[in-house]
Amino acid sequence: MTDRFIQKFRGEKNVKDKFIKDQQDKLSLGAIDRRQFITSAIAAGIAIPTALSLASDAIAATPKKGGKFRMGLGHGSTTDTLDSGTSENHFTLVNGYTFGNHLTEINSDGKLVGELAETLESDDGKTWVFNLRKGVEFHNGKTMTSEDVLASYEHHMGEKSTSAAKGSLSPVKSIKADGKYKVIMELDSPDTDFPYIVSDYHISIRPAGDMTSGIGTGGYIVQSFEPGVKSVLKRNPNYWKEGAAHFDEVELLSIVDPNARQTALMSGEIDAMDRVDLKTINLMKRNPNINIMQATGTAHYTFPMRLNVDPFGDYDLRMALKWAVDRQELVDKILLGYGAVGNDIPIGTANYFHNSDLPQREFDADKAAFHYKKSGHSGKIPLSASDAAFAGAVDAAQLMANSAKKAGIDIEVIREPNDGYWSNVWNNDAKGWCACYWGGRPAETMMFSAAYVAESKWNDTSWKTTDSAVKFNQLVKDARKELDENKKRDILFECQRLIYDDGGLLCPLFNSYVSANSKKIAHGKIAANWDSDGAKCVERWWFA
Repeated sequence: MTDRFIQKFRGEKNVKDKFIKDQQDKLSLGAIDRRQFITSAIAAGIAIPTALSLASDAIAATPKKGGKFRMGLGHGSTTDTLDSGTSENHFTLVNGYTFGNHLTEINSDGKLVGELAETLESDDGKTWVFNLRKGVEFHNGKTMTSEDVLASYEHHMGEKSTSAAKGSLSPVKSIKADGKYKVIMELDSPDTDFPYIVSDYHISIRPAGDMTSGIGTGGYIVQSFEPGVKSVLKRNPNYWKEGAAHFDEVELLSIVDPNARQTALMSGEIDAMDRVDLKTINLMKRNPNINIMQATGTAHYTFPMRLNVDPFGDYDLRMALKWAVDRQELVDKILLGYGAVGNDIPIGTANYFHNSDLPQREFDADKAAFHYKKSGHSGKIPLSASDAAFAGAVDAAQLMANSAKKAGIDIEVIREPNDGYWSNVWNNDAKGWCACYWGGRPAETMMFSAAYVAESKWNDTSWKTTDSAVKFNQLVKDARKELDENKKRDILFECQRLIYDDGGLLCPLFNSYVSANSKKIAHGKIAANWDSDGAKCVERWWFA
């Protein structure tokens, strides 16, 4: 198992395109000059006029150093920490990427590349060898070695670990060092997607003995951290990654209220914001100093039903609610067209193995009423929502309640406080049904491992013990080790069908990432694997 195998699945660019892109990156970083770039491009078969144009584009995109970057993020909680294992919202996600690195990462093109692991290799998909970069320093001056990688993984895999990545790493049977710069991980069975799993934002590499203070190898050093308020960081002068981390100072602000974020951006108090309130997007578009950015990927909005909480353990009750949603109305009124209808699976059209064979669910009052009557349920069904889940979540819940009435189903929308939503409401047995959002994952088994396998800490539907759930868990294991692409597709399609039919996932929307920033901000291609340029905007952007 090599990178070539992974590229076969993920559609890597051809060698010529990749070579030219690498040469452009070197030119923009100053590693080669304009004459060297043009000579290389011509040698690769590029016509002279095209080579000149490509050189100009690369030079124009050369990042500038300096300035203080301020960003307003629509998440944040007083329970936030600097322990990446407990990261559960976009504020901690962006913050973690700002001061930390991982063994692998997803680049702006959506491709898997090495980060702290310079190269990785496997012959069978079961034994993975990670060759670490040499000379990488933590913020405390310690040189990163295999000892730190082992300690970091123990933090997420250990028996007493509370990390959200524990379930994803459960297939790791052993991890050991082979010298100071090589780590070998042995899985209990082959997993062709394992290199994607180690890119999980939870699995940040920290110095042995200190997993929680915020010391990492990233482009910025934490100066102060106030949970649910802000994080202040300064550029790491010894950052190992070339052409990254351009700002002198960074201030990440938790501004959960979308109107407050918008006001802060339009008044110049911040330079960028995530999660634009689509109801007021036209107002922002009229501001000549602001750019609106849209990126479509794997992100989706959900309303998970916990099977271990009454009445959601009843199959027909779940089916009734799935048929009672007018999904197109939600796309039109909540997303204002910035997205697409969901089909109760967490795998979108941007994923390689999206199951497009499943019939699209649409609002059907008769089917909803049929299943509801069959369930035997009567009375109100509480649905908790807060705009902390996603902008418009409360309105979406109310629209769902309105359409359900046409089927004789009484949904009681409970508006929950923004603060503490992720600890008190979501994934909590005290609330059987709520609003949620997911950024999605680049690999299907990675998404399943994050939220749907039985051992996952984030299994927010508590879908674990039905016959379909048991079958699903085995199929996910089968998919990880399958080397034949056609067989892998069949398995992953069946996994999606089981969630679609039996699971507690009600996924009506696949949302586009819509953000805004000052026109003073410059950047390259915007990634779509997470909001905010793959959540790495702080590392990738600069002031023009």
